[in-house]
Amino acid sequence: MTKNNPFQKNQELTLEIMGVTSEGQGVGRCEGVAFFVPFALPGETVRVHIIKVEKRFCIAKIVEILNPSGHRVIPLCEAYEKCGGCALMHMDYAEQLKAKSQIVKDCLERLGGFSEIEVQDTIGMDDPWRYRNKGSFPIGYVDGTAAFGFYAERSHRLIPLFDCPIEDARITALARTVTEWANRNHVRIYDEQTGTGTLRACVVRITSTCERMVVVVTKGELPAKESLMKMLDVESLYHNRNDANTNVIFGDRFTLLKGKMQITEKQNGIRFAVSPQSFLQVNPNQALKLYDAAIRLLDPKPNETIADVYCGIGTISLAIAKHAGTVIGIECVPEAIEDAKKNAELNGICNANFICGLAEDVLPKLVQNGMRPDAIVIDPPRKGCEESVLSAIAESGVRRVVYVSCNPAMLARDAKILSTYGFTIQHVQPVDMFPHTQHVETVILITR
Repeated sequence: MTKNNPFQKNQELTLEIMGVTSEGQGVGRCEGVAFFVPFALPGETVRVHIIKVEKRFCIAKIVEILNPSGHRVIPLCEAYEKCGGCALMHMDYAEQLKAKSQIVKDCLERLGGFSEIEVQDTIGMDDPWRYRNKGSFPIGYVDGTAAFGFYAERSHRLIPLFDCPIEDARITALARTVTEWANRNHVRIYDEQTGTGTLRACVVRITSTCERMVVVVTKGELPAKESLMKMLDVESLYHNRNDANTNVIFGDRFTLLKGKMQITEKQNGIRFAVSPQSFLQVNPNQALKLYDAAIRLLDPKPNETIADVYCGIGTISLAIAKHAGTVIGIECVPEAIEDAKKNAELNGICNANFICGLAEDVLPKLVQNGMRPDAIVIDPPRKGCEESVLSAIAESGVRRVVYVSCNPAMLARDAKILSTYGFTIQHVQPVDMFPHTQHVETVILITR
């Protein structure tokens, strides 16, 4: 028992599940204490076993579902509960979309302080399976044999996979080929604990043009190189060397083994050159809906200057450039900026300019030097925006901002800060980029 919490670890009790958290866990309350229960659904009555007790909440696991929800379905993945990547696969898809709209609404109201905010229905997929165009797979030993998979939630314990129902089947097939190569050639697998071994991971991409890229990551030199090149019949094959004692997948050294340096993606009539480190949305069909929503809310005009902050390889910038006078993209990753410039050239787009640097450094300087954009798009990482970015937005005098977010909590925080500068949320549109997971992308229009 913890102070102010009457419950104890290993205690069992019956709970009514009232909702779902942004982490995809069921949530219920008992004696004023919140209970977070993975794999429980709203409306269910469950018998739970407490596994962790904190001051104001408990974490519990299901012992028995006494009254199952009508929205409960059987997950299609054998590794579902072990992997932890798809926290909502036990919920029917229509209900997932409703839950994600509610998650966004709850964050904006509870964390942002926006009362009774209207959130649109989440834009979903007609077929929410096999949508991922990229897989990043750690490789480890399973019963002495090399296997690929994902790490169990909050651990580095490998959950081996043969397939994954949200990955393009061609991606997992190529990952299986990499492990077959490793087993056939007795390539030692890297051990994080001892720092010994060679093969660490493989990363596989496939584009809408059906071009495939595989990156094999090792500590030290790549063994059995000729065998790997023979077994992998792909458009682009890279070796990445990562000798660091880290859980970051890529090291700094990329070597093209065969094929093209870049593969080509097409989105919304625009071609993108994709390098091993390029960031692209992993769900191309939903990415189109996301960017269409962003551009519709932005409503760029032919005589306007638009700033695209955290622009990546220019996916949104180049789409906006079709409608605007000038687009200025800001991104801190040098390789992404080079790709953005190449992509503009590849598509004959001359009104998009790209600046390499941290958004929190570049945007304030541009504003101080007199830049006055007509509108701004921000698409930050999960941690959200630095406050200097938000203050620079306010100082720029811009009257409309479109914020694209992968983290509703940080979206709520940043929108709250912008509201202190006189901005108001006008429209909230969630988009389901990652069916069966707890994640949701959101596009909001903020005006002053």
